[in-house]
Amino acid sequence: MRSLLFLVACLMLCITLPAEAQNKASVERQFQTWLEQTIWPRARAKGVKRATFDAAFNGVTLNWKLPDLVPPGTQPKANRKQLQAEFGSPGKYFNAGSVNGATSTGRQMAKRHAKALADTERKTGVPGRIILAIWGRESGYGRVDIPHDVFEVLGTKGFMSTRAAYFTDELIAALQIAQSGHAPGRAMKSSWAGALGQPQFMPSSFLEYATDGDGDRRADIWRSEADTIASIGNYLARHGWVSGRDWGFEVTVPASVSCSLEGPDQGRKIRDWTRMGITRVSGKPFPDHELRGEGYLMMPAGRNGPAFIVTPNFYVLKEYNTSDLYALFVGHVGDRIQFGSPSFSAGWGKVGGLLRSDVARMQQALVRMGHDVGGVDGLPGYKTRRSIGRWQEATGQQATCFPEARMKAQLKP
Repeated sequence: MRSLLFLVACLMLCITLPAEAQNKASVERQFQTWLEQTIWPRARAKGVKRATFDAAFNGVTLNWKLPDLVPPGTQPKANRKQLQAEFGSPGKYFNAGSVNGATSTGRQMAKRHAKALADTERKTGVPGRIILAIWGRESGYGRVDIPHDVFEVLGTKGFMSTRAAYFTDELIAALQIAQSGHAPGRAMKSSWAGALGQPQFMPSSFLEYATDGDGDRRADIWRSEADTIASIGNYLARHGWVSGRDWGFEVTVPASVSCSLEGPDQGRKIRDWTRMGITRVSGKPFPDHELRGEGYLMMPAGRNGPAFIVTPNFYVLKEYNTSDLYALFVGHVGDRIQFGSPSFSAGWGKVGGLLRSDVARMQQALVRMGHDVGGVDGLPGYKTRRSIGRWQEATGQQATCFPEARMKAQLKP
């Protein structure tokens, strides 16, 4: 009789529960089944022990607050918010608070960790100032809170996100890290995207590039500054950092040099750029060894902001984060840490304020004309910038190489 009453009570409760709660409970059960039937066999094949697996997922449930989730039985939703978001001026990326904070703390860290930085530079060829700037940008030199449980994040995203296969692979890699003992206990904290520790490595990058910098035979990028420094240096070196070359130089680009010459696929010897009239804003000549090397024009705001001749090392920085502004921030802050370099000579113009959907429509129009904009994503990367410049030149306009509001009427899909 009690069993019957209990069953009736349960059925009544299920009837009164909101449909969303019932659905979430069902999805949670599917998640636990997925962990056991899909993730555990893959982890075991990679050498993960059952005790490690159970400890990793002890108490772990789905995190429904993460972005880009696609629960079972639903369809991905178009990311209208991202596409419609206002595209700000590139200059906002270099606000004084961020630059000055990363610089001043970076100088303190340069003194505090001088030996680890020197050791890593000797082994990898990567300057300490560059390592410091990345460390500062990624985690505020270890001071930024990294709050998430990596197994909750990657478990959720591997089970139900728009890039489920990618995050599932990263989840297996995270379990391998736990098995290896690099981060004992519950120290494996990550960002909302699953990036780990002070250098913010994805787990697969950790397995490939994380390095022991303090000699304890572990690569503890959560709690060891020496390991963090060594790991960032190793990452850049393995991605092709050229020892002895700089990352780039702020320059003045005369009107006779088209801004549409921007991009890593249009490089030429730096001495050839100088023959075209490009000069350093400092008035100093380029170092002799740089003159012989290849350089690339980089104008992140087109004619509306600072211009640079960058080296292959700039694009190594982009391997860490595929953003021109990120790489520029790292190079600039690194220079300020070590050399006390001033702010950029040229100011950032009042550009931006467009919606990403506006830029995307411009990109669609340019693609129909035969231009390669690097993808219709609403972001003005170098291929979009120079395509705008080429279109402007072809239509008799002065090339500015950056999307502007007045172009919306001219560049329609």
